This record gives sequence, structure tokens and C-alpha cells, in this order.
Amino acid sequence: MDTSIFTDKSKQPEEQDLLHALGKTFDVWQEIVRIVYLKYPKAVSEWNYPGQKYGWSFRVKDKKRAIIYLLPRDQYFMVAFNFGQKAFEKIIESNISDEIKHNLASARVYAEGRGIRIEVKNRNVLENISQLIEIKLAY
Repeated sequence: MDTSIFTDKSKQPEEQDLLHALGKTFDVWQEIVRIVYLKYPKAVSEWNYPGQKYGWSFRVKDKKRAIIYLLPRDQYFMVAFNFGQKAFEKIIESNISDEIKHNLASARVYAEGRGIRIEVKNRNVLENISQLIEIKLAY
């Protein structure tokens, strides 16, 4: 089971909790949130607790939809996106990594689109995530 490191519903994570949990990847988390706000200054961020099965997650959204989800784990985190068909086609045409394209292409298609999760254990995926944020905002 892939669950947040924060599972206590009564305690929303604070910055110190996040710093301790993420370790070296805390700076990358902050950078990704900064990238979203640079590209979409009206973004709103919030912690969300969908249930014990998932634990706490962090999302940054525009008026209607989540732009990106950040899912805290032990010493790393995951980012998650949902993409509609037009965004999916744009990603396939882009220079985003083949691994991400393959994972997205093989994802189940739901009414809200295709979902993908990307492990973030270092800065190596930042460029891909930045492009995915741009595509998400465009479509």
C-alpha cells in the first residue's frame, strides 16, 4: 500500500513535520510549489485528508481543479497529475522523458483523464515536472 507518511487525521502536517519527513527532498518539494506559483500566481495550496487509506496529501490548484498533488513519503515524495486527452497528446509530442510518457500512456483512462505519479527522490525530475505543470495549466 502506498500511503502518506502522515496518517493522523487530527494533525495536519506543518512545515517542520514535512522537513523532518522529506529530509533532502524538502527543498525539491518547495521548488515544485514555487514553480506552480510562478506559472500561475493565483494558485491556492492546501492539505487534504481523503481518508486513512491515503493519509495527508498536499495539492496546488486553480479555481476549479488540482494542478498538482504532492504526496509525502519517508525521505522522498511523489507528485501526481491528472491529464485530459488534449494534455496527454501534448505530453506525448513533447520532450518529456520516455518513462513518464510510457507510464501515462499505460494509465487507465477515467472521466477526469489519465493519472500519473512520479517519485521524487532528487532534483533530476524537476525539468519534466515543470513541463508537466505548464501543459496542465495550458489544457
